[in-house]
Amino acid sequence: MVDRNGWGRDRPVLTGSPRSPPASFVEQANVSDPGIYDEFEENWPECWERAADLLSWDQSYETVLRDENAPFYQWFPDGKLNAAANCVDRHLESGRKTHAAIRWEGKHGERVTYTYRDLYVAINEFAAALRELGVEEDDVVTIYLPMIPELPIAMLSCARIGAPHNVVFAGLSADALATRMDAADSEFLVTCDGYYRRGDAFNQKSKADNALLKLEQDVRTVVVDRLGDDLPHVLGDDEYDYHELRELFAGETVDPVPRDAEDMLFLMYTSGTTGEPKGVVHTTGGYLAHAAWTSHAVLDVKPEDTYWCAADIGWITGHSYIIYGPLALGTTTVMYEGTPDYPDRDRLWEIVDRNAVDIFYTAPTAIRAFMKWGPEYPDRHELSSLRLLGTVGEPISPRPWNWYYDHIGNGECPVVDTWWQTETGAVTVSTLPGVDEMKPGAAGPSLPGMDVRVIDEDGTEVDPGDSGYLTIARPWPGMVRTLYDGDERFRTEYWDRFSDPENDDWRYFSGDAARIDEDGYITVLGRVDDVINVSGRRLSTMEIESAITGVEGVAEAAVVGRSSETTGTDVYAYVSTEGGYDDTDVREAIVDSIETAIGPIARPTEILFTPELPKTRSGKIMRRLLEDVANGEELGDTSALRNPEIVGEIQAEIGEE
Repeated sequence: MVDRNGWGRDRPVLTGSPRSPPASFVEQANVSDPGIYDEFEENWPECWERAADLLSWDQSYETVLRDENAPFYQWFPDGKLNAAANCVDRHLESGRKTHAAIRWEGKHGERVTYTYRDLYVAINEFAAALRELGVEEDDVVTIYLPMIPELPIAMLSCARIGAPHNVVFAGLSADALATRMDAADSEFLVTCDGYYRRGDAFNQKSKADNALLKLEQDVRTVVVDRLGDDLPHVLGDDEYDYHELRELFAGETVDPVPRDAEDMLFLMYTSGTTGEPKGVVHTTGGYLAHAAWTSHAVLDVKPEDTYWCAADIGWITGHSYIIYGPLALGTTTVMYEGTPDYPDRDRLWEIVDRNAVDIFYTAPTAIRAFMKWGPEYPDRHELSSLRLLGTVGEPISPRPWNWYYDHIGNGECPVVDTWWQTETGAVTVSTLPGVDEMKPGAAGPSLPGMDVRVIDEDGTEVDPGDSGYLTIARPWPGMVRTLYDGDERFRTEYWDRFSDPENDDWRYFSGDAARIDEDGYITVLGRVDDVINVSGRRLSTMEIESAITGVEGVAEAAVVGRSSETTGTDVYAYVSTEGGYDDTDVREAIVDSIETAIGPIARPTEILFTPELPKTRSGKIMRRLLEDVANGEELGDTSALRNPEIVGEIQAEIGEE
């Protein structure tokens, strides 16, 4: 039976048996009182003062939420603060000058630790340099750097002087950089000569140079010398060496600029439904409060912790949970420049072991790779320092969840499966690890103060077990305020579909499909447009992939649609297996699993086994390329891939069939 949303109904929810958090964790958790849900509900929106109280304000706010001009909500609108001062200065004042702020692990084994005092000095010197180059309050500074310490230093230097930063992932192409700088009207760029990719020097400055050729505005560029003699470079007009600038302004201090809570902290471009990137605007007060609160309540971060979010700062996860959330709480945050399997597949666990990491937060894609490689790699290292595990970036199915829980957490660490988006700014759906049971495969309930609902096409909440559209029915502090390219697009992209302005009923539409159970736990099914229309029936690719990865021996899977004259679209599955499993046996088990969980309609026309799947350097599977391969179409941009050679191997294998 198929419901009107098209994802199907009367099917089992793909979640595992509930797990309770260990009593030892609950005893020390930052949040352990189940009454917090009722407290936030009964005291909304003033409940969010708890998040704002984690920050230091230059001018106290009088109003928590201003909603007269919905959906352009304002949080703590009459307050003033500075994000850099909250992340650095106040920790010096509280006696934590020598406490480690950032521990950086380089691609070639380099290790650098910045104390909060070191970070303060670096930020002040570079902030002074930016001012000398002409950066003024509200000027957008674009940052195009890999995972090196100069990236957070540049971000916080911008925040210190009130200049919004626009971080562009270092793996994106010159065209992508040019598009984002042009859209942001950015006249300042911070980049580097290059970085190492699997041991080889990669020229980043040449990409930046090519991007600048496409821009009409003049741009002043700061270049970090990352590679030295491995990649010599020459500075041209309006180009400045980062380290020379630091030396020029050595010992300088710059007073942090008090910013209105609703002033823009940063701009981040993300994909849009029209194909044009969207410039998501996040503001200073609400965003920072939400990032700090969720770091405290969901990730259980404490000042004495060593915390590691294994994401890239070029994406929102790195902004919220490598930089702003952890540093606002005064903890030690780990940065890693390399990949999980270089120089060997135990690289991450070696870092966890050596740094005695307390909290580890990574993507399901990475976890499936760990599972494929085998437990012998984490088994080489002592991981008993871990207290909490987290996942982010995409839904995680029960099998890799349980592997993560058992082999990395030794069955003793709660796992928080977090759902949120660039636009939400911070976690919105997750268990509270000191309060809630965990259900492998389900992210969890709405966080306290949030109002996440799964609704049908008419805006009615669906019954438990049914699927629908994932929406948010009330504003929240970390929410996107608007889009840099226009308020009209902001309303069209997120609010028009399910809102009723005449009745002051505003619903944020996430673009995701989800299912909710009788306990209010939400299982995210993927993007609404991540569906395959087979014979008029819309099938969720994530749900099919979950059925595949639940099969013993399967490490990863990606499902795409291939055009068909018969059915409109065929299901095409790419599967990567663990070692020691026979493809024929696994193929039969995959078909059985899909037919049991979803039905014969979802049975793949083709199952292609491949040693690995094409992934971006941030670890996400590039399904768009796999769809191009399946349909025999010309490949799009592959510059963000960390393993581009696998695409050719897959194409060759398909050609031999």
